[in-house]
Amino acid sequence: MLKKILFIGLIASLCVLAFSVSFAEEKHFEGIRIRFFAGGPPGCPYASIVYRGALAAEQDLGPTVEYVFSDWDPEKMVTQFREAVAARPDGIAIMGHPGDEALGPLIDEAIELGILVTSMDTPLPEAEGKYKGMGFGYVGADLYGSGYMLGEESVARFGLQEGDRALVWGLLSQPTRGLRTKGSIDALEDAGLIVDYIEISREVDTDPPAGIPVISGYVSANPDVKLVVADHGGLTATLESYFKAVGAEPGEILGVGFDLTAATVEAIRNGYTQLVVDQQPYLQGYIPVLQLCMSKKYGFAGLNIDTGSAFIDADNVEAVAKLAEEGIR
Repeated sequence: MLKKILFIGLIASLCVLAFSVSFAEEKHFEGIRIRFFAGGPPGCPYASIVYRGALAAEQDLGPTVEYVFSDWDPEKMVTQFREAVAARPDGIAIMGHPGDEALGPLIDEAIELGILVTSMDTPLPEAEGKYKGMGFGYVGADLYGSGYMLGEESVARFGLQEGDRALVWGLLSQPTRGLRTKGSIDALEDAGLIVDYIEISREVDTDPPAGIPVISGYVSANPDVKLVVADHGGLTATLESYFKAVGAEPGEILGVGFDLTAATVEAIRNGYTQLVVDQQPYLQGYIPVLQLCMSKKYGFAGLNIDTGSAFIDADNVEAVAKLAEEGIR
């Protein structure tokens, strides 16, 4: 009789344990399917952080996420978005580089098919205004504002004067993404600086070290340049290599830009990069996945979250250096 009682107790305990393990393993948003655009090529310093944020959200929350890498090519993003709509996921997280005009009709089609859409890194203001109540949000910086903020802070912090020369290396050709470049140019010109502009080529966009001949040629022709603004996370991460290639000593040419990576941390430590706006791309990966899950399951409206208001420099870089080296900041 005692053996029977012990056996029944053992079975009951195992059942409770099995139920507990099953319950613990169940994620809140299992069964939701998402197509997620990481932006650049695999291994890109910036896109890798966005990807890690989305991957963490997938692991924490339980949806099934398929990742898309686009080489920062707006035309490729449009084609891939069309393919994503055809695959009929529950939601799509898209970067807005192609702009509202190019993506708008495809977003309309997705919404008509019951597919949720949200954006990160570069906003799609028309689509967000149209579909915010249906889960369309934005996670990223105020592009023009962050560009202007960096230019304005650079002038004030480094004592730049009217007539000083600056280079802005950016993406004016892209309708919305280029607003950050425009913000930096406007701030520097408002302060009276001479501003030269170089458009980031497709080759350099996907392979920043390919920009070494570009910056070498520019500095050779303009040896009086005092400031270089790199409006691109990958180019910002390569500033030290650019300046070493032209033979500049640390701080001889001021380097500023956007987004924190392990390489940028090292460049700040070594004195080749003076100031960075941290757009916190990890959040641009994590939050859109959460957004789509919440909107799918509970019908929540889109969230608009500004992630780009922090300056990183030599005084505070060590506080976030380890996280940057881990690919989180």
